[in-house]
Amino acid sequence: METITSNPEQVKSREGIVSREEWIAARTRHLVREKELTRLHEELMAERRLLPWVKIEKNYVFDGPKGKRTFADLFEGRSQLILRHFMFGPGWAEGCPGCSFAADHVDGARQHFENHDVSFVAVSRAPIEAIEAFKKRMGWRFNWVSAYRNDFNFDFHVSFPKEEVGKSKQFYNYEWQDIREEELPGTSVFYKYETGEIYHTYSTFGRGEDILVGAYNYLDLTPMGRNENGPFFNLMDWVKHHDRYEDKPLIAGLKETDSCCASKEHQS
Repeated sequence: METITSNPEQVKSREGIVSREEWIAARTRHLVREKELTRLHEELMAERRLLPWVKIEKNYVFDGPKGKRTFADLFEGRSQLILRHFMFGPGWAEGCPGCSFAADHVDGARQHFENHDVSFVAVSRAPIEAIEAFKKRMGWRFNWVSAYRNDFNFDFHVSFPKEEVGKSKQFYNYEWQDIREEELPGTSVFYKYETGEIYHTYSTFGRGEDILVGAYNYLDLTPMGRNENGPFFNLMDWVKHHDRYEDKPLIAGLKETDSCCASKEHQS
């Protein structure tokens, strides 16, 4: 599913210029739709909280900057955990620009939801040394661990065997599909009881993660919107690592297959 894009030519031609009274009338009609969406969103969130859970049976151990960390350790004493499946594979020079775009929104929100019984962690298959170096470069402070030595990413269908990529369908975003990459993004949520049992309560992938990206919500208020009109028709039309915005555009001379965020799997 491709995003609905803006029409730059319509903006430039100033079509739709009206009087203040006509503007208020049009805005009032649109407000009805916005309120419908808000109510639908509230209903959807309530339904989400009623979804069944599944118990985590494996004893996953991750590599952290200070040594081994169990799955329970990732909760940091809280009962709820939001886990970002961050695209950063073994041998990669840096993390995915799209995942980095989303990660830029975490630390500001984290200082609030950590005081509301929710912890956050990012998980990648890159070795912890590579993760720590990239995290330092980007200036992030959230917890980030490596699943390099366990099956966690494969079990949650965000990593795929190299020998199978492009040769057989893989299960991602709740369907079997052709996958061109070894790593894909997602967000999963878990609950831990005081007795120690951990349950998987929710996961979302692709466009389901848009709600976590505040910059998109700001852009959606503007006349040009996200303005993702090619060549990729997604965030890779304009997003870069935040320390590269003074350089040449990341997509200059880049082929679609060169980008970890350019594939259609990210857009459905």
